[in-house]
Amino acid sequence: MSVTPSVSQARIPSTHAVTGVRTEHADPTCWVATSRPRVSWRSVATGSDWTQSAADVRLVGDDAVIETVRLEGPASIFVAWPFAHALPEREARWIQVRTADADGIWSDWSVPLEARSAALELGRWQANPIASGTGAGIFRRELALRGPVRRATLYAAAQGVYQVSINGVDVDDHVLKPGWSSYDLRLPYETTDVTPLMAAGANVIGIRLAGGWYSERYNRHAHDEPTWGDTPSVACLLVVEYEDGTSEDIVTDGSWRTSHGEIVHTGIYVGESVDARLEPHGWPSPGFDDADWIFAVETEWQATPTPRIGPPVRAIEELPAVSAHVSPAGATILDFGQNIAGRLRVRVRAPRDTVLTLQHAEVLEHGELALRPLRAATATDTYVHDGVDRVWEPEFTFHGFRYASIDGLPGGTNPADVTAVVLHSEMTRTGWFDCSEPLVTKLHENVVWSMRDNFLHLPTDCPQRDERQGWTGDIQVFAPTAATLFDVGGFLASWLTDLRLEQEERGTVSFIVPDIVKRPRPPAAAWGDAATVVPSVLYERLGDAGVLADQFESMKGWVEQIRAAAGESRLWRGGFQFGDWLDPDSPPDDPSAAKVPAEIVATAYYAKSAGLVARAARTLGDEASERHYAALAEEVRSAWTDEYVDAAAGRVRSDAATAYALAIVFDLVQGDERVALAQRLVELLDESDYRVLTGFVGTPLLADALTSTGHDDAAARLLLQTECPSWLYPVRMGATTVWERWDSMLPDGTINPGEMTSFNHYALGAVADWLHRVVAGLSADAPGYSRIRVAPRPLAGLHRATSVIDTPYGSASVGWAETPDGSLRVEAEVPANTTAVVDLPGADEFAVGSGRHSWTIVDARGDPAEPIGVADRVGNLSS
Repeated sequence: MSVTPSVSQARIPSTHAVTGVRTEHADPTCWVATSRPRVSWRSVATGSDWTQSAADVRLVGDDAVIETVRLEGPASIFVAWPFAHALPEREARWIQVRTADADGIWSDWSVPLEARSAALELGRWQANPIASGTGAGIFRRELALRGPVRRATLYAAAQGVYQVSINGVDVDDHVLKPGWSSYDLRLPYETTDVTPLMAAGANVIGIRLAGGWYSERYNRHAHDEPTWGDTPSVACLLVVEYEDGTSEDIVTDGSWRTSHGEIVHTGIYVGESVDARLEPHGWPSPGFDDADWIFAVETEWQATPTPRIGPPVRAIEELPAVSAHVSPAGATILDFGQNIAGRLRVRVRAPRDTVLTLQHAEVLEHGELALRPLRAATATDTYVHDGVDRVWEPEFTFHGFRYASIDGLPGGTNPADVTAVVLHSEMTRTGWFDCSEPLVTKLHENVVWSMRDNFLHLPTDCPQRDERQGWTGDIQVFAPTAATLFDVGGFLASWLTDLRLEQEERGTVSFIVPDIVKRPRPPAAAWGDAATVVPSVLYERLGDAGVLADQFESMKGWVEQIRAAAGESRLWRGGFQFGDWLDPDSPPDDPSAAKVPAEIVATAYYAKSAGLVARAARTLGDEASERHYAALAEEVRSAWTDEYVDAAAGRVRSDAATAYALAIVFDLVQGDERVALAQRLVELLDESDYRVLTGFVGTPLLADALTSTGHDDAAARLLLQTECPSWLYPVRMGATTVWERWDSMLPDGTINPGEMTSFNHYALGAVADWLHRVVAGLSADAPGYSRIRVAPRPLAGLHRATSVIDTPYGSASVGWAETPDGSLRVEAEVPANTTAVVDLPGADEFAVGSGRHSWTIVDARGDPAEPIGVADRVGNLSS
């Protein structure tokens, strides 16, 4: 094969600047969970082949530079806190960085990044949790400031969900805070600078509190009893620092006053009932007479609150109704055009005592709201009006819906008075994909929406029915896609903390985290493997070795538990397993009835997890553990192939697509066996007319199994199939999110008869990562994208594709398009301080540095037997 050689070019001098300096797990107001956070930064260069040779990092106080440290080398992400001085409590510090290139030319200093430590010194948390004794309630405490305030900082946590106001103004715009954690093991507290809200003289701290996840009835699993407790509680510590250098702490205790407020009832599943006539007007402001209020009840918590490390939930977007229709039953149903997680905001102009009823559903069936898939979740909000024109929105609940009806407004519902409010954890979008087939591009955006809707404090399975829980199997298969689409470092690190704590407490990785059962569960493959897979993905995609260190004992603990279950045979058999959940051939009432035996899945994951622990050990410098788990992984791999692979026949004994995908993608087979098994997988797909044959476990692997073995045409036919079961069938049926079942809605518009039918599950959307890595051809070739892989695989039926990923080093992109003469044009952008390995169809791999590059591949769609030339390769172009 001949390849046109590249033309050497003189290095183009570049100028560069440092942008995007950030600290570990910082929220938008610059609070960080530790006094010594890791620091990252990006360099943006106008030239090519730019690498960092050194960096100066300086810490700045109010009046002067405190400390400057020079760091040699290219490291620029998750750099250990370089200063001798830690961040003091509450005091603002600023971090600046400048970098030198290979020629020793220095950039200017970056724009200062403000950072404050949210960590309290040991023993400083002295606030007593308080409760109303009646569930949802309101609390107040008046205080008088004794002088001018220099700074006021609020620390607050809850077993439940809450909001704090000072003098009637909410301290932030966070929603359903502090979220859902393993309440008996971890309670995150929020830190807020409330200095601007403090007034001279009298002030009032007000708290609104509800049960949220803490007192929810998870009735499908806990016999209609609350998992943690009936009564929510909240604790606040307000540290007021005066200009004269003195300070005082105001804490929650039994002297606070409490009442019931306007919320009659609220729950995550049932919705919220509000009677505005009950609101004690003026209660959060000074001067209100609370003499008839009762004193708060002091209570205790098992866990001492610790700083929040995950991002807050906010109202991210607002959607107007795009249409309205009157249903056969006479209800006015609004369509917001997109399946979301959130709630409605309604302008109410009506007489006193008017009662509004809001119902929500993901889809319509026969023109009516389809409520059956919600199961026991009534998802209904009610509002009794007090006669004052206002805009009302429930506060302590959320729903998954695209459609809604509002009953009770005189004269009917005006769509212009109703807005759908999108809620999810605040995450920065990092991945975009586009191609020539609109249905595939729409599939990708549906995956994005399903992730947004299910990343609300936790990575949940669905946002609408009586579940909405942190299923480990779902995020295990989806983690690579999640880390491509959004910056999920803090979000998943927070969830992994709960996984680790519950594992330590109960001896196993549960099916869901936090676990509503609160007792040991049997280990289940692909679900419990979240303990090894999710930290490994965060290291691979974000370059975060710290998460491997934090979770390493958890990773080992999971594999050791499997080792005990499997015994000396190294084959994990027996016990409970989910298997290839929701195989398309499984009956509606038995989603675990898959074509592939569960033991094949279990042992394959055993090999994968043992290998991931070995790799983590190598990263962490633990040579003994690396050798131990690498040897174990090989023993399990060998046992799997000996037991399940018929080498002579070129088949896995179950002869199911998921078994072949596991064998190929998990590297359980090599050489001729790999070739034979890949060929059999293609045969199975051909027999099914390239419809998907796999469930939750096999689907994320299926396309990779084909393209990694050279069966690109089969992968193209699989991707572009529009008949059920396929990725594009729901898109063709009008889906705006990813469905739980391939046939959640049947072709005639009726809903799958199974009780487990959601229209907003991201698991089957894990294919989106493959669209970026393989179809467009952009992936991480080294942790954190410090080295990028440019390897597009143009599929038959597509004429162009582009991936853009905002990596830890900056924006990277790969795009390809057919040209009129039949050749293929490939363009790539490689961020400063990184390199790329380029693997173009038909050519040997080569390396390039940072900058913009383009290549033309001649005869890209020609006879595969003919050599493909790379012509007019132009690299190292400045932007």
